Amino acid sequence: MTLQAIKTEPAMALPAPSAAVVALPPTPKRRSASRWLGMLRHAAVRVVPPLIVVVLLLVIWELTCRGAGSTLPPPSRVLSDTRDLIVDPFYDHGGIDKGLFWHIYASLKRVALGYSLAAVAGIALGTLVGQSIWAMRGLDPIFQVLRTIPPLAWLPLSLAAFRDGEPSAIFVIFITSIWPIIINTAVGIRNIPQDYRNVAAVVQLNPLEFFWKVMLPSAAPYIFTGLRIGIGLSWLAIIAAEMLIGGVGIGFFIWDAWNSSHISEIILALVYVGIVGFVLDRLIAGLGKLVTHGVSAS
Repeated sequence: MTLQAIKTEPAMALPAPSAAVVALPPTPKRRSASRWLGMLRHAAVRVVPPLIVVVLLLVIWELTCRGAGSTLPPPSRVLSDTRDLIVDPFYDHGGIDKGLFWHIYASLKRVALGYSLAAVAGIALGTLVGQSIWAMRGLDPIFQVLRTIPPLAWLPLSLAAFRDGEPSAIFVIFITSIWPIIINTAVGIRNIPQDYRNVAAVVQLNPLEFFWKVMLPSAAPYIFTGLRIGIGLSWLAIIAAEMLIGGVGIGFFIWDAWNSSHISEIILALVYVGIVGFVLDRLIAGLGKLVTHGVSAS
């Protein structure tokens, strides 16, 4: 048989094997860049709108108060009048002649002491009221009456009792900030699920163990809500109290600037008061989110 006689059939084309496309994981540099872009985008969403509003308000303020007959200085004049206070907030010439840093520092020390006492006493009393029906019936009406008394109404009584401005201011902070802490703690304790109490009874937790392992974790969102309200009230109360007791403090600085007709200094001090109050609120809110893992009181 010759080679020419051999009939060869055309070879059938085999299908090409299909290759699955595998996405490679992003490189560390790309992942880091994406994370930074996300953080910048998130920051821009939160920061840009308030900045726009602030700029618009400053422009309106400048245009409104630029006239000769205006009783309030425009922002440009406030900056020029208070440039020394802004540039050097740490000067200390003795007595009450100090920079704004030392006035704010003195106020924060009073707030820290009065607020800490209120936090400890408020959580303890709130736990008692929330846990005991008899304590709630006996104490809650008294708390509801006392909490409606304005903070400065306590100042003459505290001055008569302590005969000194420093403990009087601390007492005003204490008595002002304790009520929201008590009320929110009591609500949180009363809202502990009954299942938690049943489990605690089954494992036979003693009162101290029940407090630390069940009460505080369950009521923490409510407690931190009260603490957050309390820190804001503390900062409000100390500013008002310092206007009357005198000495070093941001409240007295504002009152002294008013007596000296330094309106620009008052405006600058109010800006600092607002910033410090915002920072204090954020600190308590951040601590609460850390402790409660982002759980909020419902």
